[in-house]
Amino acid sequence: MRENGGVTSALEAPATRAHAAVPPRLIATDLDGTLLRDDKSVSPRTVAALAAAEAAGLDVFFVTGRPARWMEVVADHLQGHGLAICGNGAAVVDLHDGPGRHRFAKVREVGHANARETVRLLREAVPGTLFAVEQTYAFHQERAYPRIFVEEPDSYGDAEELLAPGGVAASLPVLKLLAFHHDLEPDAFLALARTALGERVTVTRSSPSALLEISGPGVSKASTLALCCAERGISPAEVVAFGDMPNDVEMLTWAGRAYAMGNAHPDALRAAGRQTAGNNEDGVALVIEEILADLP
Repeated sequence: MRENGGVTSALEAPATRAHAAVPPRLIATDLDGTLLRDDKSVSPRTVAALAAAEAAGLDVFFVTGRPARWMEVVADHLQGHGLAICGNGAAVVDLHDGPGRHRFAKVREVGHANARETVRLLREAVPGTLFAVEQTYAFHQERAYPRIFVEEPDSYGDAEELLAPGGVAASLPVLKLLAFHHDLEPDAFLALARTALGERVTVTRSSPSALLEISGPGVSKASTLALCCAERGISPAEVVAFGDMPNDVEMLTWAGRAYAMGNAHPDALRAAGRQTAGNNEDGVALVIEEILADLP
């Protein structure tokens, strides 16, 4: 999205968190609209910045709404830990053997019964909603659900049938439900869904279209990143985070130092308190370079 054109220096915004001056130990970055350019490439400057951060001893975690099978674009830039947070926090994925042969190190699923009830409630509240089901190793969709990406689903069917006991989606964990509406404005659809579903699930979005991403209760990029950091003895104050869309808000709020991209959604800008250049202008690399220059 390109809703905010103004860009300030990466380090010009005031330190809105008291612990923002703590030396960083981990960089957490979204991919689409943040680390990746609009053509889905990683620029040479960004590649160099990621390598320099690793050489300086900083961990780099890719924290994305993408499923694990779409991680080829950054597979060559993972650090030694080989881990990425996918599906808006629904999974921690070990990509050591490549995205096509990935292993799920942590799964935070929606639950089939909860997914079925979520479909029922959202259909009643917002008629015309269409669904797809994202699982660990499968993807299913309703026939009227748009082919947003060039990907053939594993099967077609009504969401209620896909998720039913004995249905084709019954044997694998449900990581996310995707909900699409042809006629609603994206933020309006998001607000309606959050009202209808309450705390049953976590509802967010990262697409410019009216496409919602629905995870289990309490599951977000921030909550799963917090688990990964706790396992490594890393505090929020030691994390620098980057994002651009509503699905990044919790992570940007949680991190000790956070940056919204120059192309970010207004909600991400408010959550971050700082702004860097846009994704096509290497905004993440700009901040990493400045951070490394300030390290002792």
